[in-house]
Order: sequence, then C-alpha cells, then structure tokens
Amino acid sequence: MNQYWKYFLMLGCLGALVGIGFVSGPFVLYLATRIMILSIFALGYNLLLGRTGLLSFGHAAFFATGAYGLAITSIHISAHPLLGILIGVAAAALLSLCIGFFCVRHTEIYFAMLTLAFGMMVFALIWNLRSITGGDDGLYGISRTAISLGIVKIPIRKDYQFYFFVLLFFVTSVFLIHRIYSSPFGLVLAGIRENHIRAEFAGLSVKAYRLGVFTVSGAFAGLAGSLSALLESNVAPFSAHWTHSAEPVLVSLIGGLQTFSGPVVGSVIFVALREVLQRFTYNWMLWFGVLLLGIIIGFRGGVVGSISEAFRRYSRP
Repeated sequence: MNQYWKYFLMLGCLGALVGIGFVSGPFVLYLATRIMILSIFALGYNLLLGRTGLLSFGHAAFFATGAYGLAITSIHISAHPLLGILIGVAAAALLSLCIGFFCVRHTEIYFAMLTLAFGMMVFALIWNLRSITGGDDGLYGISRTAISLGIVKIPIRKDYQFYFFVLLFFVTSVFLIHRIYSSPFGLVLAGIRENHIRAEFAGLSVKAYRLGVFTVSGAFAGLAGSLSALLESNVAPFSAHWTHSAEPVLVSLIGGLQTFSGPVVGSVIFVALREVLQRFTYNWMLWFGVLLLGIIIGFRGGVVGSISEAFRRYSRP
C-alpha cells in the first residue's frame, strides 16, 4: 500500500508542476524554475553526500563549468540550447572526472579540503581568463532561441515555455537519479558509505566507484548550471565560488540526507524562505541563517526524514 501511495504522490506532484506552468504569473514561474534547477543540483550532489558519504565543497566549479560551457557555445559557436547544454554537461563531467581522480584517493576532511582547493582554483581561472570568461563582468547576451528539430521548432523564449523546458529536464533527472539509487551501482555506493573497508575486502574497487559517482554528480551540477545560464541570460564568476557549493549541502540537510526526495523539499524551503525574508527585512541573511539552523536542529533527519519517521511510528499497530 505504501508503494501505491508513493506513486499517487509522485503523480500529484507532477500534475501540480504542470498546473503551475499553465496558471502562474512570471514571478511564480521564475521561482519554480529556480527551485527545479536547484533541485537538479542538489539531487546530483546528494548522490555523493547522502548516498556515498563524501562531502564536497567544490561542486560550484562544475555548476559554473556547465554555465560557462553553454554561454561560450551560445555566444561564439551556436545559439541552439540543446547543443549548449550538451557541451556544458560534457565539460562539467570531464572536469569532475579529472578533479575526482585526485580527490577520491582521500576521505572525510581531506576529501572535503581537496575539493575546496580545486573549486577555488577553477574560480580563480574563471576570474582571470577575461578574454574567454569575461572576468569579473561575466558573460551576457545568452539568448533562448527556439529548439530546432528538423521541420519542428519549439520556442522557449517566453517564461511558461522555458518553464516546461526545465520541467522536462527536472523530471528526467529525477528518473535517472532514482534509477541510480536503486541500481546495483547505487547499492554499492550505500555499502561504501556504511563500511568502505569491508567493501574493499569484498573485492570492490572503492576508488573507482567513488570516481564514478563523483563524475555523475558533477555532470548533474553542470546540467543545473547550463539551465541557470539560460534562465538568467548571463553567467557570473561567483557561480564557481565555494559559497555557492554550500547551497546543495544546506538543501540536502534541510530535506534529509538519507531520503531521495529530501533535496527537492529542501530546495523549495530554501528558495521560498530566502525570497520571503528578502522582502521583509534588510537583515534577511541573519534571520535566514537562524531559521535554517532551527530547521536543521529541529528536524534531525531532515524535514522528509523526520516526517517519514513520524509516519512510520504512528502507523505501527
């Protein structure tokens, strides 16, 4: 019965997302699009943190790589959005593969510090390569041109059109990440998180699995960055800063590290809280931090994890 309820809930959420695209105004569509992009970023990140137990402080580098990959492609090669996204994701995956090769040799705080160091190296490169990246000015003029599929052209310039474009990538990402979670690869990652020494004794190449999930996670970060560049029509170097890497960490903690839907729920709470507080007080960052701290401490398993545990407790006969 619980499995059927999950399917009904997923269909209900999908129906609500489709409904938002038809009935909402520009501001709500913009916020919903931001939430979906952050959810893709956080879902991919949670493969690394929640599923494998590796804390990265450098994922903003892959987000920015995807964004700059799309921006450079759009400005200098072709304005076709799918080509820009493909190049952005491929560049982010390649960079994460190269950085991960050095980082997965270590664990815990050493892994976290290495990812932070590499992330800041990428930020410095983006800041200083002005002829390519625009330096501190970033890149502007990214156009949302129609997607040409032979004889058919799909426009994405208007807000609701781009919303459905992002929704397609969001649903696809959720499906793919869910498949990874339930696949043998995902189960091995969970085993590595629980006891990597025992996994090594079982004959598994722990470093190879960690490198694989690090690359996959970086690719999803690149996808989120590419979509963000299309949404904002520009990209700035601070998208690669380590402070941006904190967003998927906070989102995962808010929603629940050990839950699949936690990053999505955390993204909704994160974006909604920030938008509301920014409109009521100049000291929004202080209150934002206090509220996030209260949520993280009050819901020790995250919002989704705590609600699921309470439901299981009260549903027992």
